[in-house]
Amino acid sequence: MKAPVILVGVGEMGGVFARGILKLGHPVIPVTRDMDMHAVAKDYPNPLLVLISVGESDLHPVLQKLPPPWHSCLGLLQNELLPRDWQTYSYKNPTAISVWFEKKKGQDFKVLIPSPAYGPQAPLLVDALATLDIPAKSVADEDELLYELVRKNVYILTTNISGLITGGNVESLWKDHRELATRVANDVIDIQEWLTKQTFDRDRLIAGFVEGINGDLQHMCMGRSAPGRLTRAIGFADEAGLEVAKLRSIFVEKV
Repeated sequence: MKAPVILVGVGEMGGVFARGILKLGHPVIPVTRDMDMHAVAKDYPNPLLVLISVGESDLHPVLQKLPPPWHSCLGLLQNELLPRDWQTYSYKNPTAISVWFEKKKGQDFKVLIPSPAYGPQAPLLVDALATLDIPAKSVADEDELLYELVRKNVYILTTNISGLITGGNVESLWKDHRELATRVANDVIDIQEWLTKQTFDRDRLIAGFVEGINGDLQHMCMGRSAPGRLTRAIGFADEAGLEVAKLRSIFVEKV
């Protein structure tokens, strides 16, 4: 029998990965909200991967109590993910994937662009998604992973926050409200640079953002998480002393 994979969080996104991993012949051991992870770790102390598929707001509580035997085989797939999220707990060399497909209840997945992954089990995740015809790819190094995580953050934060003003889909956002989207994106990049202590090629990030838009022109801008995303962004900006004038004006108007 192939080595098991632990899946912490069995929602819509976790279910997609579970299907693919099972197709590769690996047992998938689910851990739900009401289960004791430490008890599961006693039964499965050496899994191939512990894939954390909870939402952004639940990530840190899970990382805080992750059983020590699982620390060396961590996998992450959240939106708004950055290295500081795992480095806070001294986790080293996790597997991370920037997910560029959507999965909603009652609907099958919808792909925007290939999902990039990096880390020890990146090939496993790429192969698992391939069994479902979801394109994914391994990236070369930690620098490229960081770019991909930031690119996804720029996409999701810019479309969500701009959508509080414009509504509609991403095609309309970029076609009819490009100045707004560009100003929001640059404010988001300011925050991402502070969070990562890195400077990024803004032209490359904007081009990557537009690639995401072109991957699904009908993708709606504003999900239910948009006000929370903006509130978190303003919190980071306040902590960093960043101006982010456009984000602040939207916050005053809409939150």
